[in-house]
Amino acid sequence: MAVTSSGQITLLDIATEFGGSEPHTLSEYYGKSTVPASGQISIGNFYGTSNAVYVLATGGSISTSGSYKTHTFTGSGTFTITSAGNAAGANTVEYMVLAGGGGGGGSGRHAGGGAGGLLYSSSATLSAGAHSVSIGGGGGNNSSGSNSSLGSITSTGGGYGGTHGGNGGSGGGGGQTRHGYDRGNGIAGQGNDGRNGGHNCYGGGGGKGSGGGSNQPHGGTSYTAFSAAYAGGGGGGRHDAGCGPGSNGGGGAGNGGVLNQSGISASGNSGSGGGGAGWRGSVGGNGGSGIVKVKYQFQA
Repeated sequence: MAVTSSGQITLLDIATEFGGSEPHTLSEYYGKSTVPASGQISIGNFYGTSNAVYVLATGGSISTSGSYKTHTFTGSGTFTITSAGNAAGANTVEYMVLAGGGGGGGSGRHAGGGAGGLLYSSSATLSAGAHSVSIGGGGGNNSSGSNSSLGSITSTGGGYGGTHGGNGGSGGGGGQTRHGYDRGNGIAGQGNDGRNGGHNCYGGGGGKGSGGGSNQPHGGTSYTAFSAAYAGGGGGGRHDAGCGPGSNGGGGAGNGGVLNQSGISASGNSGSGGGGAGWRGSVGGNGGSGIVKVKYQFQA
C-alpha cells in the first residue's frame, strides 16, 4: 500500500511501507521509489511513494544470474507466480514457448521437417497464479511435431517433410514443384514456410529465423533467444550425396541423409526439424522436442 499522496505523513508511515531498522531515519530510505539517492531529503519526498515488489515464481529448473531468474521447462509442469510485482520495469517477464519440430520425410520423401512454432516476448505481463506448461514432442518419420504451451500461450508443432510438406508452426519441406509437389506452410509470427527441392535434393523446412532457400539442401536458419539458437529447419536428403546440414548446423536441426541412409534427428529441446531421408527404404530423422523458458527480475 503506497504512502498517502496528501495530508499528514509520519516517519512511522514511511517505515511501515519500506521497512528498515529502528531507530528510523530518513537517510535510511535514500533511493527508494522516487526519493533522491543522495543529498537533502524531506518527509514531503515520500508523498505517493511505494515499496518496490518484484516478480516471484516457482516451477521448472531455476537458474539465477545477478538480479534475474530463469525458469526452464523441458517437460510438462506448472509455472506459479506468487507475486506479479509492482516495480516499474520489473513487473514483466521474458518468455519463449517453443513447440516440437517436425520429422523429416522418409521412403522417397526426402524433405526436411519444419521447426516448431516459436512464440517470444521480451516484456510480457502474466497474472499471479498457476500457469500450466506443456512441452511438445518432436515428430517422427513423416510426422508433425506437437504443440507447446504456457497457460493460454500456445505454439504449434512443426510440419513434417515429404513430397507434400506438412503445415505447422514452420512448414515442412516439399518435393520438386515440377512434379506437382509442394512445401508446407508456416504460421506468421511463429515460423516460416518450408521450401521445395531441386533435381536431386529436397528442401528443408523453414526455421523461425528465416526460411531455407528454394532448390537448396539446407533448412531454415535458427532463431536466437535466451542466448542460444533454437528452431532450425531440417536439411533435405538426396539420392547420391549428403544435403545437410539443416540450418547450417544451427539450432540443433537435423541433417539430410545420403543415398539409402536415414536422416539425422534434431537435438532434444531444440524445436528443430529432423533431416530428410536419403532415398527409398530409409526414414526421416526425428524433430527435436520443444522447450519453455521464462525470465524475470526478482530484486533490485
